[in-house]
Amino acid sequence: MDIELFRTFLEVNRTRHFGQAAESLHLTQAAVSARVKQLELILGIQLFDRNTRGVKLTPEGHRLKRHAERILADWRKARQEVTAGGARHQLSVSSNPRLWDIFLHKWMIELRLAEPDLALTTYSLPPESMIRQLNDGMIDLAFMLDPPQIEQLQIHELAPLRLTLVSDRDWNNPTEAIENGFIMVDWGLAHALELQRAFPDMPEPMTRLSTARLALGCLQNIGGCAYLPMVMVAGLLRRKKLFRVNSAPVFERHVHAVYPVRSDRLAIIAQALSIFRKP
Repeated sequence: MDIELFRTFLEVNRTRHFGQAAESLHLTQAAVSARVKQLELILGIQLFDRNTRGVKLTPEGHRLKRHAERILADWRKARQEVTAGGARHQLSVSSNPRLWDIFLHKWMIELRLAEPDLALTTYSLPPESMIRQLNDGMIDLAFMLDPPQIEQLQIHELAPLRLTLVSDRDWNNPTEAIENGFIMVDWGLAHALELQRAFPDMPEPMTRLSTARLALGCLQNIGGCAYLPMVMVAGLLRRKKLFRVNSAPVFERHVHAVYPVRSDRLAIIAQALSIFRKP
Protein backbone atom coordinates (compact mmCIF):
# COMPACT_ATOMS: atom_id res chain seq x y z
CA MET A 1 0.00 0.00 0.00
CA ASP A 2 1.39 3.41 -1.03
CA ILE A 3 1.43 5.71 2.02
CA GLU A 4 0.81 8.69 -0.29
CA LEU A 5 -2.68 7.36 -1.05
CA PHE A 6 -3.65 7.89 2.59
CA ARG A 7 -1.95 11.29 2.69
CA THR A 8 -3.92 12.38 -0.37
CA PHE A 9 -7.18 11.00 1.03
CA LEU A 10 -6.72 12.97 4.28
CA GLU A 11 -5.79 16.17 2.45
CA VAL A 12 -8.90 16.00 0.24
CA ASN A 13 -10.97 15.51 3.39
CA ARG A 14 -9.25 18.46 5.11
CA THR A 15 -9.77 20.88 2.23
CA ARG A 16 -13.06 19.36 1.03
CA HIS A 17 -11.87 20.19 -2.48
CA PHE A 18 -9.79 18.23 -5.00
CA GLY A 19 -8.24 21.38 -6.51
CA GLN A 20 -7.17 22.81 -3.14
CA ALA A 21 -5.79 19.44 -2.07
CA ALA A 22 -3.78 19.30 -5.31
CA GLU A 23 -2.37 22.78 -4.58
CA SER A 24 -1.42 21.80 -1.04
CA LEU A 25 0.26 18.57 -2.18
CA HIS A 26 1.95 20.21 -5.22
CA LEU A 27 0.19 17.82 -7.59
CA THR A 28 -2.18 18.19 -10.48
CA GLN A 29 -5.89 17.77 -9.76
CA ALA A 30 -5.89 14.76 -12.09
CA ALA A 31 -3.17 13.11 -10.00
CA VAL A 32 -5.14 13.68 -6.78
CA SER A 33 -8.30 12.23 -8.37
CA ALA A 34 -6.32 9.23 -9.62
CA ARG A 35 -4.89 8.52 -6.15
CA VAL A 36 -8.31 8.68 -4.51
CA LYS A 37 -9.75 6.46 -7.23
CA GLN A 38 -6.90 3.97 -6.74
CA LEU A 39 -7.55 3.83 -2.99
CA GLU A 40 -11.26 3.33 -3.62
CA LEU A 41 -10.52 0.46 -6.04
CA ILE A 42 -8.14 -1.22 -3.55
CA LEU A 43 -10.74 -1.04 -0.77
CA GLY A 44 -13.78 -1.62 -3.01
CA ILE A 45 -15.69 1.33 -1.53
CA GLN A 46 -16.55 4.94 -2.34
CA LEU A 47 -14.74 7.38 -0.03
CA PHE A 48 -16.26 10.72 -1.05
CA ASP A 49 -19.63 12.07 -2.14
CA ARG A 50 -18.97 14.66 -4.83
CA ASN A 51 -21.36 17.52 -5.65
CA THR A 52 -21.25 21.12 -6.90
CA ARG A 53 -20.56 22.43 -3.36
CA GLY A 54 -17.50 20.26 -2.89
CA VAL A 55 -16.85 16.82 -1.45
CA LYS A 56 -17.69 15.11 1.82
CA LEU A 57 -16.82 11.76 3.32
CA THR A 58 -19.11 8.80 2.87
CA PRO A 59 -19.80 6.66 5.99
CA GLU A 60 -17.04 4.32 4.75
CA GLY A 61 -14.71 7.30 4.33
CA HIS A 62 -15.41 8.35 7.93
CA ARG A 63 -14.47 4.88 9.14
CA LEU A 64 -11.24 4.95 7.15
CA LYS A 65 -10.19 8.42 8.35
CA ARG A 66 -9.03 7.38 11.83
CA HIS A 67 -7.13 4.39 10.44
CA ALA A 68 -5.44 6.57 7.81
CA GLU A 69 -4.42 9.12 10.46
CA ARG A 70 -2.96 6.36 12.61
CA ILE A 71 -1.11 4.74 9.70
CA LEU A 72 0.50 8.09 8.80
CA ALA A 73 1.35 8.84 12.43
CA ASP A 74 2.88 5.38 12.87
CA TRP A 75 4.87 5.88 9.67
CA ARG A 76 6.16 9.27 10.87
CA LYS A 77 7.10 7.76 14.23
CA ALA A 78 8.81 4.76 12.62
CA ARG A 79 10.74 7.00 10.21
CA GLN A 80 11.78 9.27 13.08
CA GLU A 81 12.99 6.38 15.23
CA VAL A 82 14.90 4.79 12.37
CA THR A 83 16.40 7.97 10.89
CA ALA A 84 16.86 10.18 13.96
CA GLY A 85 20.40 10.96 12.92
CA GLY A 86 22.06 9.43 15.97
CA ALA A 87 19.93 11.34 18.49
CA ARG A 88 20.24 10.04 22.06
CA HIS A 89 16.58 10.79 22.85
CA GLN A 90 13.36 11.44 20.98
CA LEU A 91 10.23 13.31 21.96
CA SER A 92 6.94 13.93 20.16
CA VAL A 93 5.05 16.91 21.58
CA SER A 94 1.62 18.25 20.76
CA SER A 95 -0.55 21.20 21.71
CA ASN A 96 -3.01 23.54 20.05
CA PRO A 97 -1.87 26.63 18.09
CA ARG A 98 -2.85 29.17 20.77
CA LEU A 99 -0.53 27.57 23.35
CA TRP A 100 2.35 27.24 20.88
CA ASP A 101 2.01 30.97 20.18
CA ILE A 102 2.01 32.31 23.73
CA PHE A 103 3.32 29.67 26.10
CA LEU A 104 5.39 26.99 24.40
CA HIS A 105 7.46 28.90 21.85
CA LYS A 106 10.10 29.98 24.38
CA TRP A 107 10.02 26.56 26.10
CA MET A 108 10.69 24.78 22.81
CA ILE A 109 13.71 27.01 22.06
CA GLU A 110 15.13 26.48 25.58
CA LEU A 111 14.58 22.72 25.28
CA ARG A 112 16.35 22.71 21.92
CA LEU A 113 19.32 24.59 23.47
CA ALA A 114 19.40 22.41 26.60
CA GLU A 115 19.10 19.11 24.69
CA PRO A 116 20.89 19.51 21.34
CA ASP A 117 20.94 15.71 20.86
CA LEU A 118 17.16 15.40 21.27
CA ALA A 119 15.14 14.48 18.17
CA LEU A 120 12.09 16.72 18.67
CA THR A 121 8.85 16.57 16.68
CA THR A 122 5.92 18.93 17.37
CA TYR A 123 2.29 18.84 16.25
CA SER A 124 -0.78 21.08 16.52
CA LEU A 125 -3.83 18.93 17.27
CA PRO A 126 -7.33 19.34 18.73
CA PRO A 127 -7.78 17.99 22.30
CA GLU A 128 -9.60 14.79 21.34
CA SER A 129 -6.84 13.87 18.87
CA MET A 130 -4.15 14.57 21.48
CA ILE A 131 -5.79 12.24 24.01
CA ARG A 132 -6.24 9.50 21.41
CA GLN A 133 -2.65 9.76 20.21
CA LEU A 134 -1.28 9.81 23.77
CA ASN A 135 -3.19 6.60 24.51
CA ASP A 136 -2.06 5.06 21.23
CA GLY A 137 1.59 5.97 21.90
CA MET A 138 1.85 8.19 18.82
CA ILE A 139 2.83 11.29 20.86
CA ASP A 140 4.76 11.38 24.12
CA LEU A 141 3.69 14.70 25.67
CA ALA A 142 0.75 17.08 25.21
CA PHE A 143 -0.03 20.53 26.60
CA MET A 144 -3.71 21.28 27.26
CA LEU A 145 -5.95 23.75 29.09
CA ASP A 146 -8.75 21.34 30.07
CA PRO A 147 -7.35 17.80 30.20
CA PRO A 148 -9.79 14.98 30.94
CA GLN A 149 -9.08 12.83 33.98
CA ILE A 150 -8.01 9.49 32.49
CA GLU A 151 -6.39 6.77 34.60
CA GLN A 152 -3.68 5.97 32.03
CA LEU A 153 -2.51 9.60 31.77
CA GLN A 154 -0.43 11.68 34.18
CA ILE A 155 -1.48 15.36 34.45
CA HIS A 156 1.01 17.94 35.66
CA GLU A 157 -0.13 21.53 36.24
CA LEU A 158 2.20 24.23 34.95
CA ALA A 159 2.23 28.02 35.35
CA PRO A 160 -1.12 29.84 35.02
CA LEU A 161 -2.07 32.13 32.17
CA ARG A 162 -3.49 35.42 33.46
CA LEU A 163 -6.09 36.57 30.94
CA THR A 164 -6.63 40.33 31.03
CA LEU A 165 -9.17 42.40 29.11
CA VAL A 166 -7.19 44.81 26.91
CA SER A 167 -8.26 47.28 24.23
CA ASP A 168 -6.90 49.73 21.71
CA ARG A 169 -8.77 52.44 23.66
CA ASP A 170 -8.62 53.54 27.31
CA TRP A 171 -11.92 52.31 28.78
CA ASN A 172 -13.05 52.71 32.39
CA ASN A 173 -16.14 50.51 32.03
CA PRO A 174 -15.64 46.89 30.91
CA THR A 175 -19.30 46.51 29.87
CA GLU A 176 -18.99 49.47 27.51
CA ALA A 177 -15.72 48.13 26.12
CA ILE A 178 -17.27 44.73 25.42
CA GLU A 179 -20.34 46.28 23.79
CA ASN A 180 -18.07 48.23 21.42
CA GLY A 181 -16.23 45.40 19.69
CA PHE A 182 -15.43 42.34 21.80
CA ILE A 183 -13.20 39.71 20.17
CA MET A 184 -13.83 36.27 21.62
CA VAL A 185 -10.69 34.14 21.87
CA ASP A 186 -11.20 30.39 22.33
CA TRP A 187 -9.71 29.73 25.77
CA GLY A 188 -11.89 26.66 26.29
CA LEU A 189 -15.31 25.95 27.77
CA ALA A 190 -14.37 26.90 31.34
CA HIS A 191 -13.38 30.41 30.24
CA ALA A 192 -16.57 30.81 28.17
CA LEU A 193 -18.64 29.97 31.27
CA GLU A 194 -16.63 32.38 33.46
CA LEU A 195 -17.13 35.12 30.89
CA GLN A 196 -20.86 34.49 30.77
CA ARG A 197 -21.10 34.72 34.56
CA ALA A 198 -19.07 37.95 34.66
CA PHE A 199 -20.97 39.61 31.79
CA PRO A 200 -24.44 37.98 31.67
CA ASP A 201 -25.88 40.61 29.32
CA MET A 202 -22.98 40.76 26.86
CA PRO A 203 -24.01 40.65 23.19
CA GLU A 204 -23.02 37.72 20.98
CA PRO A 205 -19.44 38.42 19.80
CA MET A 206 -19.21 39.32 16.11
CA THR A 207 -15.65 37.94 15.96
CA ARG A 208 -14.53 34.58 17.36
CA LEU A 209 -10.89 33.61 16.90
CA SER A 210 -8.94 30.45 17.64
CA THR A 211 -5.65 32.07 18.72
CA ALA A 212 -4.49 35.04 20.76
CA ARG A 213 -2.08 36.00 17.99
CA LEU A 214 -4.98 36.57 15.59
CA ALA A 215 -6.87 38.57 18.21
CA LEU A 216 -3.85 40.78 18.91
CA GLY A 217 -3.53 41.52 15.20
CA CYS A 218 -7.20 42.55 15.09
CA LEU A 219 -6.81 44.84 18.11
CA GLN A 220 -3.79 46.57 16.60
CA ASN A 221 -5.23 46.98 13.10
CA ILE A 222 -9.00 47.19 13.54
CA GLY A 223 -9.63 47.91 17.22
CA GLY A 224 -11.82 46.37 19.90
CA CYS A 225 -11.07 44.48 23.09
CA ALA A 226 -10.15 40.89 23.96
CA TYR A 227 -8.99 38.72 26.83
CA LEU A 228 -5.30 38.11 26.18
CA PRO A 229 -2.51 36.67 28.38
CA MET A 230 -0.49 39.22 30.32
CA VAL A 231 2.72 37.56 29.10
CA MET A 232 1.75 38.57 25.55
CA VAL A 233 0.60 42.17 26.16
CA ALA A 234 2.71 43.45 29.09
CA GLY A 235 5.17 45.29 26.84
CA LEU A 236 2.38 46.80 24.73
CA LEU A 237 0.62 48.02 27.89
CA ARG A 238 3.82 49.68 29.14
CA ARG A 239 4.27 51.50 25.82
CA LYS A 240 0.57 52.42 25.76
CA LYS A 241 0.06 50.62 22.46
CA LEU A 242 -2.80 48.81 24.23
CA PHE A 243 -4.74 49.65 27.39
CA ARG A 244 -5.97 47.50 30.24
CA VAL A 245 -9.73 47.87 30.67
CA ASN A 246 -10.26 49.20 34.21
CA SER A 247 -12.41 47.14 36.61
CA ALA A 248 -12.55 44.15 34.25
CA PRO A 249 -12.11 40.79 36.02
CA VAL A 250 -8.89 38.88 35.40
CA PHE A 251 -9.27 35.17 34.62
CA GLU A 252 -6.68 32.45 35.19
CA ARG A 253 -6.32 29.39 32.98
CA HIS A 254 -3.85 26.66 33.87
CA VAL A 255 -1.77 24.90 31.27
CA HIS A 256 -1.28 21.19 31.96
CA ALA A 257 1.34 18.78 30.71
CA VAL A 258 -0.22 15.41 29.92
CA TYR A 259 1.70 12.19 29.26
CA PRO A 260 1.24 8.43 29.68
CA VAL A 261 1.74 7.01 33.16
CA ARG A 262 3.78 4.20 31.60
CA SER A 263 6.27 5.40 29.03
CA ASP A 264 9.86 4.60 28.16
CA ARG A 265 10.44 8.36 27.83
CA LEU A 266 9.49 9.49 31.34
CA ALA A 267 13.05 10.64 32.09
CA ILE A 268 13.30 12.94 29.05
CA ILE A 269 9.73 14.18 29.66
CA ALA A 270 10.69 15.13 33.24
CA GLN A 271 13.80 16.87 31.91
CA ALA A 272 11.76 18.78 29.34
CA LEU A 273 9.22 19.90 31.94
CA SER A 274 11.93 21.00 34.36
CA ILE A 275 12.60 23.94 32.03
CA PHE A 276 9.36 25.53 33.27
CA ARG A 277 10.79 25.66 36.81
CA LYS A 278 13.95 27.51 35.80
CA PRO A 279 14.09 31.22 36.67
